[in-house]
Order: sequence, then structure tokens, then C-alpha cells
Amino acid sequence: MSLPRENWTGKRVTVMGLGRFGGGVGATRWLVAQGAIVTVSDRAPASELRESLAQLRGLDVKVHLGGHVEADFVDCDLVVVNPAVPFDSPYLALARRAGVALTTEVNLFLARCPAPVVGVTGSAGKSTTTAMIGAILARRRTTHVGGNIGGSLLNSLDAIAPEDAVVLELSSFQLAYLPLLGKSPHVAVVTNLQPNHLDRHASMEEYASAKMNIFRYQRPDDVLILNREDPALRAWKEAAPGRVVLFGADDEPFDLSVPGRHNQANAQAAWAAARQLGVSRADAQQALACFSGLPHRLQLAAERDGVRYVNDSKATSPAETLVALESFPEQRPVVIVGGYDKQIDLSGLCRTLAQRAKAVVATGQTGEAIARGVEAASSSGQGPRVVRAGEFEAAVRAAMDLAQPGDLVLLSPACASYGQFRNFEERGEAFARLVRSG
Repeated sequence: MSLPRENWTGKRVTVMGLGRFGGGVGATRWLVAQGAIVTVSDRAPASELRESLAQLRGLDVKVHLGGHVEADFVDCDLVVVNPAVPFDSPYLALARRAGVALTTEVNLFLARCPAPVVGVTGSAGKSTTTAMIGAILARRRTTHVGGNIGGSLLNSLDAIAPEDAVVLELSSFQLAYLPLLGKSPHVAVVTNLQPNHLDRHASMEEYASAKMNIFRYQRPDDVLILNREDPALRAWKEAAPGRVVLFGADDEPFDLSVPGRHNQANAQAAWAAARQLGVSRADAQQALACFSGLPHRLQLAAERDGVRYVNDSKATSPAETLVALESFPEQRPVVIVGGYDKQIDLSGLCRTLAQRAKAVVATGQTGEAIARGVEAASSSGQGPRVVRAGEFEAAVRAAMDLAQPGDLVLLSPACASYGQFRNFEERGEAFARLVRSG
């Protein structure tokens, strides 16, 4: 549910969750511009939200930090929920009982976007696929890329024309709230489905159901694009309201500058989406040949003394780390793994590391579990050397000490960065800085 544009003036709106990374900033700025009376509420203190607060400087908003106030969720017309807010928040329950409407920044945008929208989700590869689609479409249309990649597009609505194209990377947290709007993107892309975010979703079934919202509200003339190689997605074809298009890494190949079979799959997904909006394969090939990848995704950070250091900090799930390992089939890398515990089964990751890694440096909250898992999966002492490192810097130093000329050191943590860093970007930057400084 959302309020029509002409009804915003004087409406009382609570933005729940400003966020350390500005997740609520776009919605707040847009609401103020529409004439709404806005209260921003966040459990974190001002000292942890300096960057986000700086972006609100000069706006006429009320700010409640360091804890929520019940009245902000009862005495208002609308609550805009940051997707990072837990689904079972008692304050959201208060708002529901009071009959207050709920929405999100993405829902506000989708309800008003005049251009066709391509939505991209998946457990791995969604950021790269989103960027590839944006690059392809930009050859023929004015294209706007946002969502989890590029930030909020709400304040760009006036600059988006019906003949433009919009590409949104959508997380399971964002998609979980899509039923409040009852609308899905015109073109929905699902790269794959692997266990992830089970610290937030009650089960794999709940996680998958949230992902399915990307196409659940499509119309018959809309399109769902699925990875034919992912068995978890096979049943989704029957549930699609619109047309279904399948892709796979072994489709007619593109000439790419980024390595790995997974990037060929990402390119095929991007082409399948872009051609729904009238782009030719020749345009797709030209765009993809120039695509150099995204930061923190298998990015060469340094090459020192014959050792290559690759930053794959974006790998925040086991599935993404397995993809990284497959990208270097000729090498047994020194792998840095571990981080925040998202309650995902790590046993498959540990078995693969035992077979494929020269050494494993385990760190963070999950470090000990990964170290034990790799040791248990190693047969007759023939597995990789396992090193435990409590702090991230110690882990990088240990990996550098273990590497010999000709080796590859791979930061591919398989876990989120929370507890040690603000986000995966900060973790990747720390890795690059350490390996470059020696």
C-alpha cells in the first residue's frame, strides 16, 4: 500500500532505519520534497550514523536516534521500512495493529516509475548481472541503475522518461516487502538460488518465497528469466504469471573480458533480459566486451614477488566462494575465509576448500567452524594447511607469509563482514591496502 503523489502534503511519515550506509536517506529526502512531515527513527546512536545524518543536513525532519519511540509508529499515516529492519520488529507490529500503512523505498519507486523495470535477484551474481544489463541497455536507451547497486532512484523519478529503462538489483529483504505493493518488475531475472541470509529468514523456504516476489505479481505480458542449470528454480517456471525465458552458461558464448564460467552465465542472463527491451545481440556483445567487472568481485588487488592477490570480498555466501574457486581451475590458492555467521551450512564449502586450496586462513565469527570443517574433510593429512587468525589483518599477513612465487592469494570470505567492517567494500579495501603495502 502506498499513498498517491497528490496526497503527500501534510502526511505524517516515519522512516524506520536511516542506516549506517544511508539506506533511508533517499526515501527521507524524497518524502520531504513531496511535502510530507517526516520523522526518522533508528536504534543506532548519532555517533554511528554521522555519514547518513550529514546527507539530511538542512532538511526539516524530526530525528529520533538511539532507540525507537512507540508514538512514531502509531501516530502517523505511513511507515517506510528500511529492508535491514527485522521482519518481526515489535514496532512494525505496533504499526499494523494501529492500522498504519507500511511500505519501503523500493515500493515507493516501483509504484511511480514511468519506465519499464528490469529487476534482478539471486543468491550470487546479481550485482554483476545488474551492471551488465545496465551496460547493454545503455547502448540504446537512457538507463538508470539502482537498488542494492547504485543506491536509491526515488529522487531521480522526475528525470526518468517512459522510453528509458530502469535496472534494479533487489535483495530478499527488499523483495520480502513487495506484497505490500502487489507489483513486480516487467522483466524479472533470477540468477540462481542457494542458502543465504538464514539469520534473517526463518527457513530456506521463507528465503525462496521472498525471492519469488520478483515475479509473483507480474502480468501475462511480463517476462521471467530463469537459470535452467539451477534445479531449485525449475518449479518456478510453472508459477510464473507471464512468459518464461531460460538461460545458461553454455548458451552461445559472448567474448568477455571478465573470467569464469559464472560470468558467462551472468552475461547470458543479462542478454536474455536486455533483448526483451529490443537490444540486439551485436549491441550486447559490444557492451559485454568492454565490461571490466565490479569492484571487490574477483578483482586483482596487487601482484607482488610473483604472487597475485585477488579481492573477492563481495563473496558473502558459500555459493559465491565456490564460484570464485571454480574461476581458477589451474591453481590451488591460499584462501582467506570467514566472517559474520549468517546461519548457513558451511560443510560443502569446507569440503571444497579441503580439495582445492593450498592453504586456508580462517578468521572472524565463523573462522573456527570453517577451520575445523576443513580439517575434518581433509583425508589422511593430505589437505591444505589451516591457519586460524582472530583479526582480519592477521589473516591477511598469514596468507602473505604462506604464499610462494606463482601462488594466488584469494580473499573470498563466504560470510558477511559485520562485526569487523561496516560492509564488504571496507573489507576489500583493507585487503587491497594490506597486500599493496606489504
